[in-house]
Amino acid sequence: MLDLAFDLASGRPITAPLAFVVAHPDDESLWLGTALRRCPNALLIHLTDGAPLDMRDAERLGFATRAAYAAARAAETDAALAALGAQPRRVSYGYTDQSLAEHLPGLIARLRDDLRGIAGVVTHPYEGGHPDHDSAAFAVRAAFDGPVAEFACYHARGGNRVFGAFWPDADAPEQTRQLEREERRHVDAAIAAHATQAEVIGGWRPEVERWRMAPLYAFAAPPPPGCALYDEFGWALTSERVSEAVKAAQARLKAGQTHTERQPGLDPGQGFLSGRPC
Repeated sequence: MLDLAFDLASGRPITAPLAFVVAHPDDESLWLGTALRRCPNALLIHLTDGAPLDMRDAERLGFATRAAYAAARAAETDAALAALGAQPRRVSYGYTDQSLAEHLPGLIARLRDDLRGIAGVVTHPYEGGHPDHDSAAFAVRAAFDGPVAEFACYHARGGNRVFGAFWPDADAPEQTRQLEREERRHVDAAIAAHATQAEVIGGWRPEVERWRMAPLYAFAAPPPPGCALYDEFGWALTSERVSEAVKAAQARLKAGQTHTERQPGLDPGQGFLSGRPC
């Protein structure tokens, strides 16, 4: 079995067919470091188009429609991948930002199809940072029974949002790799290409890649930090709604006798418990 975390942290090319499953346009630039350019047989799957149904962000940025905002984010992703010097095979599922939990059965089914023949998957950790991140973590584990690695993303810790670090798990040690100066230049340019997200990203830029093999999450429980950061954002998709959506999806999966029932770390009879505010 591949030790994806070790291989990703080695800095060497990986020729095995890998899939990088990310929730939003810009996740590939923020968290994956130089991995995409080192994996010539990579498949990059963007699950959402990066444009929420709520138009507040789009209108603040001068977009009159959600479609226009989504198109801008797609163009930014093109520019970001060019800056990284990465040419993965790409698939965009086009789900609305902040909606993945409401589409889990279809999402899992599509991932099963697209991940056939893939040696390993790299995706988000389950840490309560964003409902789409948590939904991606769950959907990948439900759809794929091979090795799954994670990139460090963000979560709440001590009342703050921590970027580019994992919530610690003693059973899932992280592997790290310092970015070289030229690599940092490429990553910085890729992040800068996501101009619509400049206010959200701020001045944060990664200096280290962080990887680990996915822990055996108890997805029926709140995320490891014990809270859902996104409950503080005033979004329509609260942790309570995520819990309801996942319970319904898991009931359908169980009725279909899929391999989701046999996945370690999954309880097909329950969903996410409602997280408390961080």
